[in-house]
Formats: sequence, structure tokens, C-alpha cells
Amino acid sequence: MKVRAVAELESACAHHWVATMSSLLKFVLDRFIQRGSLTVIAADGNRFTCGDGTGLPAAIRFLTREAERRLILDPELAFGEIYMDGQLTVEQGSIADVLAIALDQPDAVPRWAKLQWLTRYLMRHLQQFNPRGRSRRNIAHHYDLDGRLYSLFLDADKQYSCAYFETPDSTLDDAQLAKKRHIAAKLVLSDDQRVLDIGSGWGGLGLYLAEMAGADVTGVTLSEEQLAISNARAAEKKLSQRARFLLQDYRDIPGPFDRIVSVGMFEHVGLDYYDRFFKRCAELLSHDGVMLLHSIGRSEGPGITNPWIARYIFPGGYIPALSEVLPAIERAGLLVTDIEILRLHYAETLKAWRERFLARREEAEQLYDARFVRMWEFYLASSEMSFRKQNNMVFQIQLTKRQGVVPITRDYILREESRLRAIERNCGPKLQLAGE
Repeated sequence: MKVRAVAELESACAHHWVATMSSLLKFVLDRFIQRGSLTVIAADGNRFTCGDGTGLPAAIRFLTREAERRLILDPELAFGEIYMDGQLTVEQGSIADVLAIALDQPDAVPRWAKLQWLTRYLMRHLQQFNPRGRSRRNIAHHYDLDGRLYSLFLDADKQYSCAYFETPDSTLDDAQLAKKRHIAAKLVLSDDQRVLDIGSGWGGLGLYLAEMAGADVTGVTLSEEQLAISNARAAEKKLSQRARFLLQDYRDIPGPFDRIVSVGMFEHVGLDYYDRFFKRCAELLSHDGVMLLHSIGRSEGPGITNPWIARYIFPGGYIPALSEVLPAIERAGLLVTDIEILRLHYAETLKAWRERFLARREEAEQLYDARFVRMWEFYLASSEMSFRKQNNMVFQIQLTKRQGVVPITRDYILREESRLRAIERNCGPKLQLAGE
């Protein structure tokens, strides 16, 4: 009798705990989800809907009480973790639809998690501490994955940065070619000028500048995987004399260079290294030189790297606000000659990547596993929605060391793009297929 009473008491306590967790989950999500329509099915089967009922509805299910507890304790980190671990499933719509709702709320961070956000903000300098050795390890974490993974979703030229959609019906390949052309036009290139490409990726931009603009290109990367592919492509195109790629830190490369370009690398520099970055670029840039910096940015001011992104995708990475970048440029003695903000271009780029990746998810699972695929899907979807629903953007900053180096109106950009298009038609960039 006594044993039975104890068992009943334990059962009642467990039931009360489940009910309490379900009620707490409803309490916090009801206050966070003010827009949209998100149905939540708790681990105990309780169902409730949050939001004002507008937009495309979505539904999620928590499979364990542990998943609910983790989300309540640390939503910014736990949301991605419980999805990739399979403890949260999407019952209606896709994870992209769920994230479109979650990232479209009046509060960017749930109110109950703002103290955690503040703690992370105070610790952000430590998280972005990127000396040479750590920089190389951080780059290897993301960019030295199996090269076949990137071939699943990138364009034929393996451009892993924001594309430039000139028209709504542009294909991903068209938009990535337009991006390279747009950047080349802003560099105001002429034959045989020495160009430094900082963070040269798989070599596509450097090869374009060498082939279409006649530049002499040196690309530097910290990724051994990217280095091998870049030099192999240069050899295949018979451009090795005009485009060479090195496994080297930008801080160690000797100059000078007539032009410097950096696309999608600045996000890995780290806040405490901005002064060093721009001072080194100023040292490397010739007196009449031009630099073009292309980077993701945030419009709302300084912030933090999402903890899930920092742990699983881009360790040491940070998306800067212009208010953090421009003072470092000024201290380096460089002049800002042009700033362009690309707003939804990256959202469209990420959408294309996500759709192409999911169309080949079985191949991705064969390379890694189902958990990795869910992680990558969450990364692409959350990144897309941060541009589509929040205030992320891409900035292109053109820099010189003195006045009068670039034309005083922006008409030259269109003229140079037109000239480059004609060259493309005549020699046609011979691009490898993404799967090769």
C-alpha cells in the first residue's frame, strides 16, 4: 500500500512537472510570437497557437520535455540545436517558414533571453579573438569541409557570397557573374595592374579579373581545400601566370598592389582586428590604388554573433555595423569614395542555395549524415530570414588613398559593366560545372 502511494505521488509530481513545463512554454512563446501564425505541439500533446493569425501558418512539435526546457533556458542557442538533434520537428511548412515567423517579431531577442544577450555582448571581444592560428582553425572549420558539399548548392563558379540580382528572373549563375562584373567595374581596372584578392575562396573572382580585365592577380586564403581548387582552375584556364593563389594570411603578404578586393572575408576578421586590417590594406595599396570591400553588415548598430552560428557554422565570425567599420577606415588614413548597400540580394542568394541544397539532400546525407543536413538547412534558412525579415544587408565600400583616383560620378560603373559584358560575350567565361 505504501509503495503504491509513493508511486502515485511520483506520478502526480511528474504529471504536474509536465503540465508546468507545457504551460511555461506557452507563456513565453505567447509573449514572443506577436506576428504570424505558429502552432506549437508540446511534448505532452498540448497544442496552442501563437501570433495574430496573419501570413503563412506553420506548426512545430517538441518531441521531448528536455527540448522544451533547453529552448526556454537559451532560445538563441537551443532552437538550432534541438532542430538538428531531431528533438523538434516541423509539422506544417518548413523550418524556413518557422524561422520566417520567429525572425519577424517586434523583439529580435525574446525578452526572457535579453540578459543572456547582454552577457554575450560583453564577451564578444573574446569570442572574436582571431590571432593567426585561431583564424586558420576557424576557416578550416567551415571551408575545409568536403568540397562536394559546396558543389551541391553553389553556382558553377562556386561563388560563396552574395550574388547581384540585376533582374527578378536572374538565375543564380547570372547573378553571381553580375556580382563579379559589378565589383570589377568599381575597381576601375586596366591591363596588368596588380590585384590582391584577400579571402579568394575557390578563385572565381580572381580568375574573372585576370581573364576579363587583364589583371595580374594574387589571391590569399587560409583554406587548403580552396587553395588546391583555385590553383587547379587557374591551370585549367591557362591563367597560372596571371592568377596565383597562396595559403597565406593577408597580414604577411608583401605589396604594393594597384587594387585590393575582399569579398566575404571581412566577417572573419574580428572586431579588435579592424584597425590592423585597414592599416595593412593602406600599407599594401599603391598611391593611386583602389580597394573594394564587400561584406555582410548589420543596419541596426553593433550586436553579437548568434551563439548557434558561432558554435556550429562560423566560429570567430561577426557581422559588423558600419558604425564599427568606418572609424577604423578613417584611422587607417583611407578615403571612402563610394558605399553601396545591397539589401535583399543575399536573401535571394540564400533562398537559391537552400532550394538547391534540399533538392540534393540525400547526396549531402551520404557525405555526412542526417543531423549535418538538418544543421546546414537551419543555417541556410536562418541566414536567409535574417536578411529578409531583419536588418542584415551587404555593403560594398570603395576606398582610395587620395582624391581624384576614381571618377566623380557613378556613371563609370555602368559603362565599365557594359565593356566587361562585351568581353564576356567574346571570350565566354569557361566555367566548370558545380559538380565537377
